[in-house]
Amino acid sequence: MEPHIKLVTGSIDRVFTGRQPWQIVAITTTTVLGTIWLCQVLFQEESVYQRAKKKVFKLARLIPAVRRKVDAEIEKINDGFVKDISQVGNYYTELPTDGIGHEEIIKKVDEYLELGHYRWKEGFISGAVYYYNPELIKLVTEVYGKASYTNPLHPDVFPGVCKMEAEVVRMTANLFHGGPSACGTMTTGGTESIMMACKAYRDYAREHRGITKPNMVLPVTAHTAFDKAAKYLGIFTKVVPVYADSTEVNIAAMERAINRNTVLLVGSAPNFPYGTMDDIEAIANLGRKYNIPVHVDACLGGFLIVFMKRAGYPVRPFDFSVPGVTSISADTHKYGYTPKGSSVILYSKKVYRHFQYTVTTEWPGGVYGSPTVNGSRAGGIIAATWATMMNFGLDGYVEATKRIIDTTRYIEQQLRAIKNIFIFGTPATSVIGIGSRDFDIYLLGGELNSLGWNLNSLQFPSGIHICVTYMHTEHGVAEKFVEDVRTKVALIMQNPTKPVEGKMAIYGVAQSVPDRELIGDFTKCFIDSMYYTPVDKQATK
Repeated sequence: MEPHIKLVTGSIDRVFTGRQPWQIVAITTTTVLGTIWLCQVLFQEESVYQRAKKKVFKLARLIPAVRRKVDAEIEKINDGFVKDISQVGNYYTELPTDGIGHEEIIKKVDEYLELGHYRWKEGFISGAVYYYNPELIKLVTEVYGKASYTNPLHPDVFPGVCKMEAEVVRMTANLFHGGPSACGTMTTGGTESIMMACKAYRDYAREHRGITKPNMVLPVTAHTAFDKAAKYLGIFTKVVPVYADSTEVNIAAMERAINRNTVLLVGSAPNFPYGTMDDIEAIANLGRKYNIPVHVDACLGGFLIVFMKRAGYPVRPFDFSVPGVTSISADTHKYGYTPKGSSVILYSKKVYRHFQYTVTTEWPGGVYGSPTVNGSRAGGIIAATWATMMNFGLDGYVEATKRIIDTTRYIEQQLRAIKNIFIFGTPATSVIGIGSRDFDIYLLGGELNSLGWNLNSLQFPSGIHICVTYMHTEHGVAEKFVEDVRTKVALIMQNPTKPVEGKMAIYGVAQSVPDRELIGDFTKCFIDSMYYTPVDKQATK
């Protein structure tokens, strides 16, 4: 900031020389206003280039011809999404007059659950479903049924559910080497856990440091839930690059991004795109150096990485054993194998958790306090999570972790031996990112999709990844995946310049569109399609 200040003050000195007092007042007023404007332009968190680019695209959309073209493309995309999502058979758009009986409802539910063509029970998808065992489903179904009416918002009415939540939090905190002061809450998923941490640190910084324009510094590979939290909570995100070879966050770039308004530093263990783990110790060092909280996002692989040492796999320090780590998010509904809608957010001490809470003391309805986003919460999910963890036990989780990491290492090793593709960085847990310098990697994604595999697509740079789950550890699944990749790569290399077609082409095109707001519009169309019913065609836009 200093060079800019010297430039402005130096200019004022030159302008004032030989002027009359009234002229000095006028010039001073103009200069001050101009300086304020200049500072607003120069020192906004978002760069001048970023803001200028957005403005140009926004103005371009006002041109009638451009607007018509954009609208036509959006309509075409929307129709495609609706066509893909719509299902055969009747849709219920009105309540049945007399209600439907028990047997008919169960029959309908079974029919709905059979919709879709991916063979997820056989391990043909990446992530999404992390464990499938009829006996476990039977257990959690019974437990959830018993607790389905409970609500921990009323701890005096349902103290048993609150006890189960407290035990889940404590067991998880101990797994992550939290000391006696470690604490936390359960949430409905990783996004809510991350959002709660962001809220806690925003409010903590406002109270203790007077920060009213907070920002958080995070790797470009950090989960998009941080961006979502930032939008909800009014926090600016300062995204820093990762090293190209390791895909771990660039620590020097992270330090440069820190300023007096930084309320949070973020590291992933592991990250979603490539499954690599950031240098948590180095990030924690920055946290201690600048007195800034550090959050470790272990939502994806947290319930693997805590068991890896016991399973025989070394792992770098990443949890509360690292001085400077102040919070950790971990999803029980992933490798904790609990029902969907369950996660844990942990803090190193209670003072942070207190800023997560929402407390209202002046409401006519009474004093109100809630620990997370929701007021009423599903006690059934808490009970089912507790039951799953108790059912698995330490040895059960260690054994499952060993099988998954063994399988991941096997797939990684085999894929590295296939020419014309490469692996992003060194996978820390169960995610393997795949790219190619010889052909468009989305070609491989499309070819595997034709065989029933469903992998995640990555961008900037182009890639695909497989998230290995317990289903992939079943006999022959990993071997089939590797063989299918090998076969399809060989086929693609017969014509490596072939353009990508179908759904996979969208990912390549999306990266090349400079107007990211347009890609946002396409994404909104996709989300809209999830709520499609036939009456939507007649709805007023």
